[in-house]
Amino acid sequence: MKEKVFLKHTYSLRFGGLEEYRNAVWKIICEDYFIRYISNEDTVLDLGCGWGEFINNIKCATKLGLDLNPESSIHLSKEVYFINQDCSQTWPIRTSSLDIVFTSNLLEHLPGKDYIERTISETYRCLKEEGLMICVGPNINYLPGRYWDFWDHFTPITEKSLSEILKIKGFQIEKVIPQFLPYSMSLGNRYPLSFVRLYLKLPFLWRVWGKQFLVIGKKPKVSC
Repeated sequence: MKEKVFLKHTYSLRFGGLEEYRNAVWKIICEDYFIRYISNEDTVLDLGCGWGEFINNIKCATKLGLDLNPESSIHLSKEVYFINQDCSQTWPIRTSSLDIVFTSNLLEHLPGKDYIERTISETYRCLKEEGLMICVGPNINYLPGRYWDFWDHFTPITEKSLSEILKIKGFQIEKVIPQFLPYSMSLGNRYPLSFVRLYLKLPFLWRVWGKQFLVIGKKPKVSC
């Protein structure tokens, strides 16, 4: 209960007043980048869905959002099925039923590596063969001090350490981009939306402003 109260207060403190802007930014990110990995027929889980910026905007057949913050449900679209629980515990989702598990800025908030490992194990269990786990998060290699500006950042992660634990848990690594998105929109930065669209089209800019990794793992197909 204390964790949920903390999350409710933290979300409001960090993101209050930025809802429309964050939604507009993620609409562009979904339409101009992540849609290449997701089809209209897919079942997608947004792991640590927050206020729904990704799952509300991505186009797919079935949408699920999982978050410990009970107030996430207020911000999710009606078509999103909301699961309010600790992501490191067993999910009420059938084995091999998801096409995509997407997570952004979640894993570093989990209070230990054992929580991250259990979360990745649940992802692997619930994904179909050849399903993808798409991970975005702050890369401590490019944020050695600023990484700790958020009180609830517990576990430092790099693209290499995340790739390693994904492989340990059985995933094949499909893509690794050490520098992808800028660090954070919760500090009041409001990049022009035209810049966001241009940024995604010009990867050389990522090496200047990109402070978050993109790591994609695939659950392998079992050979007969």
